[in-house]
Amino acid sequence: MESWFTENQSEGVKFSIKVKNHIFSGKSNFQKIDVYDTDGFGTVLVIDDCIMCTEKDEFIYHEMITHIPMAVNPEIKNILIIGGGDGGAVRELIRYNTVESIDVVEIDELVVKVSKQYLTFTADSFSDKRVKVIINDGVNFVKKLDNEYDLIIIDSTDPIGPGEGLFTTDFYKDCYRALREEGILINQNESPYYINNAKEMIRAHQKQKSIFNISLLYQYMIPTYGSGYWFFGFSSKKFHPVNDIRKDRWSEFHLKTRYYNTDVHKAAFILPNYVKESLETGEYYFKQK
Repeated sequence: MESWFTENQSEGVKFSIKVKNHIFSGKSNFQKIDVYDTDGFGTVLVIDDCIMCTEKDEFIYHEMITHIPMAVNPEIKNILIIGGGDGGAVRELIRYNTVESIDVVEIDELVVKVSKQYLTFTADSFSDKRVKVIINDGVNFVKKLDNEYDLIIIDSTDPIGPGEGLFTTDFYKDCYRALREEGILINQNESPYYINNAKEMIRAHQKQKSIFNISLLYQYMIPTYGSGYWFFGFSSKKFHPVNDIRKDRWSEFHLKTRYYNTDVHKAAFILPNYVKESLETGEYYFKQK
């Protein structure tokens, strides 16, 4: 008998993956965590019945959340990741020999433990000596910081449960204070297509625009996330993500990537009209039925 994992991505829309083996199921104080071995996407990490990371397409997410800011400011040395318990963002960042420290603040220790056991393709990165994993609430962690990091990456789930506090105005203000004068903030910024995701995308962007000197969204395509079309936010005190890209300097790192390149970098900030209209009006673009 066939077994399938199905995620309800929106009202009337489901996404299913054929499962070979359900290799882990557990519950922390914060959320339900499952790991599946699948035919189509390899090992799949699922949190609260939503796909977080798959062996086949995780590189798209993790390359775009990391290499965009590193190509804009290749001199980044001290990095804070909030969330990121699967280790994928860390894996990309430790490839830069100029990076001196990466602090990973993950609220759920079980995510880290499960990733180290079952997601070695991302979580082996935690063994790098520059990486420090801190089990703590990222919202509270940044409240105490002032002028400490060159880059903050908010590698979060959707704004429900433990991820909810990572989408507030107060939190973004704390991140602004925690960044140095050339600091960059990157955040998981949802999707414009389905209504619940789109509303959070618009709200988060409006909040960041009110705080940072420069705040733009950029796009990437990933098959296993709802609609396959998702965004990160780029906010900075100084740098424009396209005008200030240091293409030649980034190429000197000689990094082999599977999704990111400097042409994709520039193109990622060119948004479709319906997305631009949603951001300008603050309204969900598609008619609700």
